[in-house]
Amino acid sequence: MLQAKNCCLELPGGTQDYICFGNGPKPLVMIPGVGDGLRTVKGMALPFAILYRSLAKDFTVYVFSRRRMLSPGMTTRDMAEDLNSALNALHLSSVALVGVSQGGMIAQWLAIDHPDKAEKLVLAVTLSRPNDVVKDVVSRWIEMADRGDYKGIMLDTAERSYSGKRLKWSRLEYGLLGSIGKPKSFDRFRIQAASCMTHQAYDFLDRIVCPTLVIGGGKDKIVTGQASVEISGRIPDCSMYLYEELGHGLYEEAPDFLERVSAFCR
Repeated sequence: MLQAKNCCLELPGGTQDYICFGNGPKPLVMIPGVGDGLRTVKGMALPFAILYRSLAKDFTVYVFSRRRMLSPGMTTRDMAEDLNSALNALHLSSVALVGVSQGGMIAQWLAIDHPDKAEKLVLAVTLSRPNDVVKDVVSRWIEMADRGDYKGIMLDTAERSYSGKRLKWSRLEYGLLGSIGKPKSFDRFRIQAASCMTHQAYDFLDRIVCPTLVIGGGKDKIVTGQASVEISGRIPDCSMYLYEELGHGLYEEAPDFLERVSAFCR
């Protein structure tokens, strides 16, 4: 049923990794967050398929990384153009588009500039313009990247994302594993992180014409819950759900997150 596949595209801008799984009739495209800068989805088809197996019956799911080599100064809008090229290469249009965190920023631009690509849009724990919280957090991550402090980035992300047992498990995991998974270079991460602080889609959100679901966390310590409220107020055909007691990692912590996304996209 999962039919998990690891794939890549050779595009004019460079090589772009993606994975796909499921055999449902409707294409669903997922765009991950800034952690993609530390590791692409290359080789991750089976773990993703198992984690998101509840989507496999109704959808054929595609998860796209940013291209392997990013140019300094690239914006989230540039990354959306790369994604549009990938969708064109695979002859995909009218997809259910799900963007998480920085992936949500890229999804906004794709829906704005290429409305034929998104039939439904889900924007989870993301923002449409920088705020003081995200500037402070991302600046810290970039400083850690400059020092090669992979463990610090992972621990800080966990502290700001999770709660309860999930946070305790993450502290233990990163404390024990340390630098396992550390990238050879932090260049992609720096470029992706910096693009979060220049993302300016707020004034263009009213151009999004597809039905949209915004999902936010009331205790989000990375982009803030208010950022989700801002987005929902600007998109014409938009509904919103706020997990009041959860933060940026709600897509892993909320037991009904995937069902909420699936129901909306169906």
